[in-house]
Amino acid sequence: MRHLGRAVRLLAILGVATVTLAGAVVAVTPQVAGLVGAHESDHQRITLEPLSERSYVYDRYGNVMATLTSATNRVNVKLDQIAEPLRTTVVAVEDRYFYRHKGVNVRSMLRALSANLESGGVGQGGSTITQQLVKNTLVGNKKDLKRKLREAFLAVELEKELRSKRAILERYLNTIYLGNGAYGVQAASEVYFGKDVKDIGWPEAAMLTALIRSPSDYDPFTNPKTAKDRRHTVLQTLVAQGKLPAAAAKLYDALPLPTKPNLPRPADDYFVEQVKQDLLADSRLGPTPSARYNAVFGGGLRIYTTFDPVWQRAAVQARDETLPANRGDGTFALPPDASGGPQYGTAAISAVDPTTGAVRAILGGPGFSRYKYDLATQGTRQPGSSFKTFVLTQAMEEGYSPQDVVDGRAPCGDVPGYPPNDPPGNFGGSRGSVATIQVQTLKSVNCAYLRLGQAVGLDKVAALARKMGITTPLDPSASSMAIGSIEVHPLEMASAYSVLANDGVRNPAYLIDRVTDTRGGIIFEHKASPQRVVSQESARLVTSVLQANVASGTATRARLANGQPAAGKTGTTQNAADVWFVGYTPRVVASVWIGSPQGRVPLSFGGSEATGGRYSAATWAAFVNKVTTSLPVEAFQAPMPRPGGRCIRMPFQLSCTGASRRGGSTSGNGGPFVPGPVVPSPDGPPVPGVATGPTPGTATTAPGRRPPRPPRPRPPNP
Repeated sequence: MRHLGRAVRLLAILGVATVTLAGAVVAVTPQVAGLVGAHESDHQRITLEPLSERSYVYDRYGNVMATLTSATNRVNVKLDQIAEPLRTTVVAVEDRYFYRHKGVNVRSMLRALSANLESGGVGQGGSTITQQLVKNTLVGNKKDLKRKLREAFLAVELEKELRSKRAILERYLNTIYLGNGAYGVQAASEVYFGKDVKDIGWPEAAMLTALIRSPSDYDPFTNPKTAKDRRHTVLQTLVAQGKLPAAAAKLYDALPLPTKPNLPRPADDYFVEQVKQDLLADSRLGPTPSARYNAVFGGGLRIYTTFDPVWQRAAVQARDETLPANRGDGTFALPPDASGGPQYGTAAISAVDPTTGAVRAILGGPGFSRYKYDLATQGTRQPGSSFKTFVLTQAMEEGYSPQDVVDGRAPCGDVPGYPPNDPPGNFGGSRGSVATIQVQTLKSVNCAYLRLGQAVGLDKVAALARKMGITTPLDPSASSMAIGSIEVHPLEMASAYSVLANDGVRNPAYLIDRVTDTRGGIIFEHKASPQRVVSQESARLVTSVLQANVASGTATRARLANGQPAAGKTGTTQNAADVWFVGYTPRVVASVWIGSPQGRVPLSFGGSEATGGRYSAATWAAFVNKVTTSLPVEAFQAPMPRPGGRCIRMPFQLSCTGASRRGGSTSGNGGPFVPGPVVPSPDGPPVPGVATGPTPGTATTAPGRRPPRPPRPRPPNP
């Protein structure tokens, strides 16, 4: 019976050999063609798709700052870029007769088939390099006879189609998986040795070749003994085939194996994260989300960005140097919450080149590895008084002057939208006064800006803010929008202020300069689209006010060390939960938000509330001082004088000094107007020597002479 069983197995081997030989010489009978599928003879079925490949992100100087990859970490290389020792070793071990056969090594297949039938399974393969390539890319790893026959047939067809052993070997070496996430020999050379595959020698080649059979079993990091044994076998194979002297093999055998992987730099950065989101939303990379994902993480893209590492380092250093109670990890300590739980704060910084719109730095929180939610581009918070700049800009667009007068007295119950029993007031209970727009801005008087917003129309303010670059929702029906009750994020605030720095011309903020394929062909690139959204005259008038604010208003801590003129506006929200400074020079625009990622947590240090003028302005100055240290001092363009002195009234307000048509008085007490004192603002120290009239050096109207009245804008519906 035992002899009979052997005879049956021998007949089976002969039968399978006949089929295999027929496939090898492509003398495929209709019956065999039916086994492998007659449609396989169509060359379209065996055309190899492009291999996925990781993408690279570059900074503005052309340096790699991150790699984007999914589960397949691969870098495709040409055969000539692969070191000769590796090419020789792989062929010697995996397919000694690679350069002789036509896709299938019949002798090896018969030997494997015999062993499989003897064992009763399909264990050994006897596959050539071409067959392995077909298995990896076309037919999969299922161990059955039909799959093996398809593999052999397609290997022969592939050799006929490519007509080049070099092309097959190149594709194979870029395809094979070598463990630790590395696909292809270039990625594997980086992971295991930290070098390009063109630079490896015989010992490295032996180790990489050893991994082909089983990357997990021969992983040098987890199984060093078996990995070393397998490398020894590979080296001895080279000696046996005359590829390597025995003495050299002995020397290489004694060398240590790598102990720690060199993994590609992850995309663990706020800037890179925003770049990824922009790419995944860009239809130029594919019509569907899945197509765009494959392009970004497997398309071998070369993504050139606007990122400036000098600016980014400056942002981190400025935060760490100026944050109070700094814990050394990008956060600062806050008093515990009501239940005794720990609370902390941090800063978010966005910086833009106003002349182009290029985003140069994004600091979105304490650090991407510990806090991935980007507070600079995703986190929306109330901007407080830093939003008043849009009201000021709209007032200038309406033809008003910084020297026109607006009522800043409190309480301002005449402003629509507030209950009569709870009228809004000024910071610290200040009475406020009637004063020029410039003075009210330098003191950041809430009641003045609530009334100014009504006078110019909050719908117009919202429309202007959107044109300047604010993208988050605005609510012009809320009177408090004028003083920053809506929510924005730091990047859009920096982008919007860049309009003022650029004389009223908007260059939309962007992070990606261009995207190319692996060969350098441009897929798309940024096209400048400057648009005037604010008149030059208005932009310069606003800048003159905000420059005065840095010189002697709420933002004196934003003064720059080298005398470089700066302009900007502070912001502090209720209970000091968010403190801001958004400012600019002619070449740099930056916004700084300080608050708690845990929510609207009051910021207090040493028992006193934080303000934008005290902390955010200081961080801003530290940052801008660093990035402008090598730049020449550049002044803002002065505005043309615009006469002032007019009273700016809400539609229902009779005058700046008394009653309104809604009844009562704007000062809340019905008495005669008495100019209020100059008081500290929520964002800075008292303003010394500031009068309630026009500031020195500006155009005024002669005493007793009524100023000329330009055509008044049509008031909004009350």
